[in-house]
Amino acid sequence: MVVIYASKTHKELPDVSGKFVGYVVWYERQEPIKRQDDDARSDSDIDYARIIHSASFRRLQSKTQILNLGDSDFYRTRLTHSLEVAQIAGGLIKQLKMLLPDHPATADLPDHSLIQTIGSAHDIGHPPFGHGGEVALNYCMRVDQTPEKAGFEGNGQTLRILSKLEAFSKSSGANLTRRSLLGVLKYPVAYSTAANPALVPKLQDGPSTLRIIDTNASKPPKCYLDCEGSVVSWVLEPLSTDEREAFQAVEKSGDKHGSTLHKSLDCSIMDLADDISYGVHDLEDAIAMRLLTRQSFEDTVTREVCSGFLEFLTKRYARKMTNNAYDQMLEALFGESEKRKLYINMLVPYFMTELAYEDHEQFSLPLIRYRLTINEDRKQLLKALKKVVFNHVIKSPRVQQLEFKGQGMVVAVFEALQSDPKRLLPEDAFKRYDAAQGDLRVICDFVAGMTDGYLLKTYERLFAPGVGSVFDKL
Repeated sequence: MVVIYASKTHKELPDVSGKFVGYVVWYERQEPIKRQDDDARSDSDIDYARIIHSASFRRLQSKTQILNLGDSDFYRTRLTHSLEVAQIAGGLIKQLKMLLPDHPATADLPDHSLIQTIGSAHDIGHPPFGHGGEVALNYCMRVDQTPEKAGFEGNGQTLRILSKLEAFSKSSGANLTRRSLLGVLKYPVAYSTAANPALVPKLQDGPSTLRIIDTNASKPPKCYLDCEGSVVSWVLEPLSTDEREAFQAVEKSGDKHGSTLHKSLDCSIMDLADDISYGVHDLEDAIAMRLLTRQSFEDTVTREVCSGFLEFLTKRYARKMTNNAYDQMLEALFGESEKRKLYINMLVPYFMTELAYEDHEQFSLPLIRYRLTINEDRKQLLKALKKVVFNHVIKSPRVQQLEFKGQGMVVAVFEALQSDPKRLLPEDAFKRYDAAQGDLRVICDFVAGMTDGYLLKTYERLFAPGVGSVFDKL
């Protein structure tokens, strides 16, 4: 096979026997496309255009990030979050080129369109009502099927949408390049491999009058779906057998699902950008909406945890800082919106100014061998910011009650459609279901693709008296 290694380094890759096996095609597609002579775009440009113009990307504007849609038009949705992740990821690449120009990994950094593709697409598979909807669909897909057909996980659904469900090709979805798909493959292990057999999705044993999901048992592993195994095999085709097995290694835990150990260079850039957006921008929303108190923040994000950031501020903005930089920061974050935004805008560059590559020497391919990381001070602060958002916002009763309600609606709609697909599914969805010989994955795809508002309207049409019309568009 004649292949081309799309990298500035053009390193030859030996197989396990030491023989030359050619060059790796990172920009190959599952279905070849015919390019017009006057098309000036790169392969990455095409991938980015397909994400931006996809129906799945547009739906993110009406999907919950953390806070419930409709409560305000200020805070972030999945769409604005994805745009911010893409922007931060692009900034990280520019910083790496400036900070580490001679590092071997820098030559293999993704171009701007490629990282925009990965950042914009990373959440495209998340269902309505955020992680609550994810747990609900994993429960709905618990049915007695083969492992290849069971389960749901948002990142796995992202890969499924990009490689099969979007309508840019005959049977390969958006038909993105191998490198773009590798970049969104955050957890390179199958559902059936990562899942702990002791954690079977089920209902709680509690109140007999209510059917309540056991959230702990029904939370899915971080993975790709088994039905996408052939796509993952194609994505990882450039790796030798030994390196592929190492890349897909799983760390098992007695009482939890297994966790993956590796991701690609491009994915690590997107992942750090995602963490920064989560820890900083979702924090901004939480404070602005008064869902987080100053005391709760101080209890988790302590003066000690902030020491590196405070030193950064003192050096960079010496004239503006007082002798008590920590209290000055708290006053700004929990005070007027203009001052809060000023500190938010200083937090983001702080996480981008001390970057490094991790070197996983067991891998030969640069895109697999190197990962982006930050120094320990920054890791600890980012961890604390994410923790305070998780504990005091995401897990707060005000958010969890709405998530609980959303879960119930997702299950109700799924099970109603499952009970009589021919009668209740829209015609185009039923055609896909019938062609798939009654595979519940088709119903799962349909429900997972709904926006929060469309799921709510469907629920009301099915269950709320006096709501719905024959003229409603399904």
